[in-house]
Amino acid sequence: MADSPAPTDHLLVRAARGEAVERPPVWAMRQAGRWDPEFNRVRAGQSFYAFSEDVERAARASLCPKRFGVDAIILFYDITTLPVAMGLPFELKTGAGPVPDRPVHTRQDLDRLTALPDPDSYRHIRTLLKRVKEELRGELPVIAFAGAPFTVATYCIGTGKDVAATRRFAAEQPAVWNGLLEKLATATVGFLNTLIGEGAELYQLFDSWAGMLTPAEYDAWAQPYHRAILAGATGVPRILFVKEGPYLDRMAGAGAEVVSLGTRHDLAAAHREYPHLVFQGNVAEEVLRSGTPEQVAAATRACVRAGGGRRHIVNLNHGVDKGTPVANFETYIRAAKGE
Repeated sequence: MADSPAPTDHLLVRAARGEAVERPPVWAMRQAGRWDPEFNRVRAGQSFYAFSEDVERAARASLCPKRFGVDAIILFYDITTLPVAMGLPFELKTGAGPVPDRPVHTRQDLDRLTALPDPDSYRHIRTLLKRVKEELRGELPVIAFAGAPFTVATYCIGTGKDVAATRRFAAEQPAVWNGLLEKLATATVGFLNTLIGEGAELYQLFDSWAGMLTPAEYDAWAQPYHRAILAGATGVPRILFVKEGPYLDRMAGAGAEVVSLGTRHDLAAAHREYPHLVFQGNVAEEVLRSGTPEQVAAATRACVRAGGGRRHIVNLNHGVDKGTPVANFETYIRAAKGE
């Protein structure tokens, strides 16, 4: 399409680079998800991993939010895609999330994982990226993502968001734990660089559970790996997300152009303290899930005002809940655009 914007001209990419924009762009974490009846129709009852590896369906799922007017498409896959490629199969269990086939508990388990997986081992993600870009024909930018080592490691050892269990494992098996973090960091840099090289226009690094760490734990298990990955995978704007992360100073110093904020932080104050950064967020997901359309519109407009119109990407404090009414999501997008 001759009149489609070049990738570098997309509104969201320009905003992520800190450029002046006509309005703040908007998208949402988990914008392609079970809250959307069209997404469920596309999924048609497939298991999660079968669905995510079915490139045609995963592409259609990724593109579902386009009809609502979002300013970017994030690819549909899971943060455990990478450890699967490294040699650790997972199963998604209802109520438990991703569960490893054989948790990493020993040095032998760790040695079975490769830190440099062949890109062919995640070919379905690469093909998904190509397929989505072909369908978009330059209309919107495509966001790739990866889980940060701490969060992914918790799934690899089978503890997930049970931070107390993760702490016990790290204390009992420090060599395995630290070796796993290092291996995941190396693999993540390679994974993201592959997707950047094949056309992803931004990426987001998710450290969902790191916000529950003490400052000392964060400095040992999260921050160094954020810095290493963000420094190692470059060439496009980078977004750091720590779910309701309390350590704004550390997030601001990790090396990402964009820091995603939860509701615990004041967006306007963050702009004043770190004027060189772009901030993403921070409409409360709970308002979309449980509020009226009027409340969603009010919360979104307040967020846009706090963002100041520049160096701001409108998003939620975390992912869209499966119980979110479609009308509320529609209202969120319209309100972010000033409609």
